[in-house]
Amino acid sequence: MFIGHFALGFGAKKAAPEVSLGTLFLACQFADLLWPSLVLAGIETVEVQPGNTVVTPLNFTHYPYSHSLVAMLVWAVLGALGYMAFRRSRLQAALVIGALVLSHWVLDVLTHRPDLPITLTGTGRLGLGLWNSLPLAVAVETLLFIVGVGLYARATEPIHRQGSIGFWALVAFLLVVSIANLVGPPPPSAMAVAWAAQAIWLLVAWGYWVDRHRRAWALPA
Repeated sequence: MFIGHFALGFGAKKAAPEVSLGTLFLACQFADLLWPSLVLAGIETVEVQPGNTVVTPLNFTHYPYSHSLVAMLVWAVLGALGYMAFRRSRLQAALVIGALVLSHWVLDVLTHRPDLPITLTGTGRLGLGLWNSLPLAVAVETLLFIVGVGLYARATEPIHRQGSIGFWALVAFLLVVSIANLVGPPPPSAMAVAWAAQAIWLLVAWGYWVDRHRRAWALPA
């Protein structure tokens, strides 16, 4: 899932208006921001295997530190505590951050085949396999994205024109990348996948930029 994760980041602005969209993106995509670095370091592994599912050719062979349930619970707690410590934020905002980090695993369980580890070293794997049906996978992810973008648009307003253009350009870009991932050729190698995935950091930065040019309707006192 790609835009589905970003959908939750957009939508969470309603629950935590004081948190920047960039931080919300960082939380909801933390697993996929950590994962490519671990792949490049040789700690986690992935294979390009066309036909693995109808949606993605990637076979995630070993990724317990970025995508196991135990690891994601730890990252979620650390994310919430870290946000409270560094931002002196309300408990609600910290809980939103923690929930977004963990939400990545929940959405991946929905879409992946049974390859998501539960613990760091155990053999248990989960995955409901939504990626085995292209129409259903696209429908679910698109619906999530529409709802998330709509919540963000209703929870904020542009301060000036850049806030409107930048926001809708980000939405359009995410959709284009999502379509390209579906219809494009398989990547040439696992390392190419990992390097390309590092571009998610640019989307996090774009989220910070957009949020600086918009304001939330109801910030806490």
